[in-house]
Amino acid sequence: MAKKTKKQQEALKLVDRTKAYDAREALELVKKNATAKFDETIEAAFRLGVDPKKADQQIRGAMVLPHGTGKTQTVLVFAKGEKAKEAEAAGADYVGDQELINKINQGWFEFDVIVATPDMMAEVGKLGRVLGPKGLMPNPKTGTVTFEVEKAINEIKAGKVEYRVDRQSNIHVPIGKASFELDKLIENFEALVETLVKVKPQAAKGVYMKNAAVTSTMGPGVKVDVAGAAK
Repeated sequence: MAKKTKKQQEALKLVDRTKAYDAREALELVKKNATAKFDETIEAAFRLGVDPKKADQQIRGAMVLPHGTGKTQTVLVFAKGEKAKEAEAAGADYVGDQELINKINQGWFEFDVIVATPDMMAEVGKLGRVLGPKGLMPNPKTGTVTFEVEKAINEIKAGKVEYRVDRQSNIHVPIGKASFELDKLIENFEALVETLVKVKPQAAKGVYMKNAAVTSTMGPGVKVDVAGAAK
């Protein structure tokens, strides 16, 4: 474990590690403890009562946060013909087909999100080996394999985030920056909770939202009372 800085030690003193705070209090604390010289990202983490090994309990999707993430995503679109023109008009940062596939195969990754039209997936699928481990593979479940190219780009640029349960039944999603107004962070957090409640698998038994926490890039985690947040 790396030694904690004086600022991190001070921040820990402000947080009661045994307490689950309401969303407002928790995010207030996270903002107060985000003292780095850069604008720290604020992330929400959830432990869910699902078994991700079972196909009917996997959770994956995407949503547009009401106030975005504070980060402008660089979008690459794999498309041809009219759909390529539509992507360019909608503000995609990179648009192309085989030429971009070749560049990625050579180690180029200057983008955050990939959108692909379904007719391109046979070729894009060959990049699975390099895109998969980075979480960059387009997927119909997250709206990134679609002929609705303009809509997909607009949503990503507006602050679309993906969520996916990992092997330990956790989900981690960025909900903004430390510079955001508190109310905007709360609204983003609550919208995310609402979405996760909506996508609860029918096969999930027992307590669904086991616990939640919010944290900034350099600050300590603060537990959130999701029993209250999920109402």
